[in-house]
Amino acid sequence: MSEPRDGSGEGGAWATGNQIERDLILTDADFLRIRELIYQRAGIVLAEHKREMVYSRLARRLRHHGLTRFTDYLTRLERQPDAREWEAFTNALTTNLTAFFRETHHFPLLAEHVRHAAGPVNIWCSAASTGEEPYSIAMTLLETLGGRAANARIIATDIDTDALAKAQAGIYPQEQVRKLDEARVKRFFQKGTGSHAGLARVRPEVMAMVEFLPLNLLAPSWPVKGPFDAIFCRNIMIYFDKQTQTAILKRFAPLMKRDGLLFAGHSENFSYISNAFKLRGQTVYTLADSGR
Repeated sequence: MSEPRDGSGEGGAWATGNQIERDLILTDADFLRIRELIYQRAGIVLAEHKREMVYSRLARRLRHHGLTRFTDYLTRLERQPDAREWEAFTNALTTNLTAFFRETHHFPLLAEHVRHAAGPVNIWCSAASTGEEPYSIAMTLLETLGGRAANARIIATDIDTDALAKAQAGIYPQEQVRKLDEARVKRFFQKGTGSHAGLARVRPEVMAMVEFLPLNLLAPSWPVKGPFDAIFCRNIMIYFDKQTQTAILKRFAPLMKRDGLLFAGHSENFSYISNAFKLRGQTVYTLADSGR
């Protein structure tokens, strides 16, 4: 999933001497309302020091609507609980800190796990962001399973619909792709030419393995069906409070195969949150009753 955006230095403010002047009005009460609304909508806990980030990211939405006060923008949102603007509000406060084969130690573990799978492999990437993670999973399956990868299923979800649109396009700057092993680049990417120079596109056979869906982990129902051989939930739980973390892990458990793997981010620890999972290796968990 997308993580809360930083980028606090963007737009809407300029320096005059030692003072920062702003063209939009964000009061303490407004900031508190924003924190409450994003928590209710997405479970994200915004810390006090995120005020600058909130201003810079939501300022563009106010300007889009011709507003000068955050109070007016928030009032408009709250009066229309089903408005499309809620999607833009949520997208503005999430971002996409990701890369191909990020936290590389997870992928050999995934490969070893699926190599011995009895039936079709089923994987859920629950924080897909702009697609680098689910495509890395797909590449791992192609390298490991060969022809059997055609029967694999990867569901990739995220709350940020803008990020998902980029993921579905599968187009990335070449400098981002060049960081990968040369053999992987040749096998899994097409090099852009002409107007697409400087870009690389994920090959169709990789893209075909991934289904992208919008999903809010706080939603009462999820449009995904297990059981999954693996669930990737990396670098997002740190933005939730313990109550939300516990609820999500409780919902993950029945969606996993008995020996399924749950992958966490490098700074996340699920052991103290839920007794449904036990640590298997470095930020990798299995069900507590898996017998392993």
